[in-house]
Amino acid sequence: MLRFFYFDLGNVLLKFDHNLACSQMGEVAGLSAEVVRQAVFDEGVQWQYERGEITCQQFFDVFCHRTGSRPNFDALQYAASAIFELNVSMAPIIAGLAAAGHPLGVLSNTCVAHWNHIRSRYSVLDFFDVFALSFEIGAMKPELRTYYAAARIAGVAPHEIFFTDDRLENVVAALQAGFDAVLFTNARRLMQDLRQRGVIVNY
Repeated sequence: MLRFFYFDLGNVLLKFDHNLACSQMGEVAGLSAEVVRQAVFDEGVQWQYERGEITCQQFFDVFCHRTGSRPNFDALQYAASAIFELNVSMAPIIAGLAAAGHPLGVLSNTCVAHWNHIRSRYSVLDFFDVFALSFEIGAMKPELRTYYAAARIAGVAPHEIFFTDDRLENVVAALQAGFDAVLFTNARRLMQDLRQRGVIVNY
């Protein structure tokens, strides 16, 4: 029996674009998007940030060191984070699950700057009570310990959790951890997956 519902954040609840982040950060720092991509993504500092291994200040310091630039701290954080938009098709499903009394959580690889930015801007997150975030857990999907930590945070057994993610490797790992997990392609398919499981959605 399913007792808890976890959703990935990026490209499930919210659409996002790393290319936009690179270009916006480049504008703030006076750099090309490619230079930013190399400094932030290709050399892995973003993943350290999302694992909670470095702070916002440390991320900024590494960025400045690698690029030889010194942009405004707040402007750079905003440029890196203003890359999201609501996946409108998901809003009624989330509202319907909440209205039917299902406990909801977000299980996401994310960093402090992104989380602070979206938490105050997207009311769809008000339907969620539990947040299993990589920078707090200290691990990222598809690492198995991420899912075990998420189950502990939700307070239920792994086999009682439904989870959807847009990345196949994250879904495969969730299944290995014991979750009932499906690949997210679109809201309509997700509704079919939920109905096949007998999940009531006041949709």
